[in-house]
Amino acid sequence: MIYDIFDQIRYLSTVMTLEPGDLLFTGTPSGVGAATGNLLKVGDVVRVEVDGVGVIENRIVQGKSGA
Repeated sequence: MIYDIFDQIRYLSTVMTLEPGDLLFTGTPSGVGAATGNLLKVGDVVRVEVDGVGVIENRIVQGKSGA
């Protein structure tokens, strides 16, 4: 990451009020994405889990043609 999480929290705290439970999404981790060609494909599963909150899981499916 260009800015570590501490710098991000420090900056965000100057432009908004951060509350307990707020989620900060920091972007794409290294080694994935367009720069490497390692993209999501049909059949992949994206799972996000937050302790004490829960889990959401989404399977990548083929989109409708022409959509």
